[in-house]
Amino acid sequence: MSEECTHDCGSCSKDCAERDFRKAPHELSKIKHVIGVVSGKGGVGKSLTTAMLAVAAQRRGFKSAILDADITGPSVPKMFGITEKASGTELGILPVMSKTGIEIMSMNVLLEGDTDPVIWRGPVIAGTVLQFWTDVIWNDVDFMFVDMPPGTGDVPLSIYQSLPLDGIVIVTSPQELVSMIVKKAANMAEKMNVPILGMVENMSYVKCPECGKVIEVFGKSRIAEVAAEYGVKNVAKIPFDPSLATCCDRGLMELFEGDHVEKFFDSLEKQLEEEK
Repeated sequence: MSEECTHDCGSCSKDCAERDFRKAPHELSKIKHVIGVVSGKGGVGKSLTTAMLAVAAQRRGFKSAILDADITGPSVPKMFGITEKASGTELGILPVMSKTGIEIMSMNVLLEGDTDPVIWRGPVIAGTVLQFWTDVIWNDVDFMFVDMPPGTGDVPLSIYQSLPLDGIVIVTSPQELVSMIVKKAANMAEKMNVPILGMVENMSYVKCPECGKVIEVFGKSRIAEVAAEYGVKNVAKIPFDPSLATCCDRGLMELFEGDHVEKFFDSLEKQLEEEK
């Protein structure tokens, strides 16, 4: 870094390794921890995991929030039964509040219809995600969970560079093919110097209601093996759970009584406190 550095990276043409592209949140926002929830591919339960972690944090007495950065496939409002639209003032945009007080900002609280498609190119989508961070007035948030779009493309890259992530949680499913793709997400996080706080394996198994036998429908779990490869100790397995699916479909995420990610969240919270 040059001795004449003004720390204003926006107007600097130098290729400096210490350049900081992170954006400040809205001046009225107060956010303690920001955790990205990522996946190497779609359809593995990333949004579900995001919602469950936010509910777990809220139940522990923390103030939680969800920034739904999956602009073209927003599903978080549906899980929480949110039908109202976001509002705003001359100061900024106000997030929608769930029934238990979780703050949520998603593309679907801005669109007229929930099924209206968002047919935008990458830079516009990335810009919208950043506006969710800079233009939304988040209140006193202890844990913000960012539901990131799948893959390692333009939008995840912008989030890694622009938001002050404390770390990420990687969501996967048991198939060997998916595990291979998960490693791409893990390698991207390492290249961006963002810690991997934990891994969650969704659809890990189903438990027979008659005898209680655990059946690994998609084959033997590989999450422990992949986590160990990246030095990740915090791992959770979410089974097929009809009651969980019902809560999601009916917008009753906050009424789900299972404990699939509660211990996992406790470990996240402990990790972040130890790093302070």
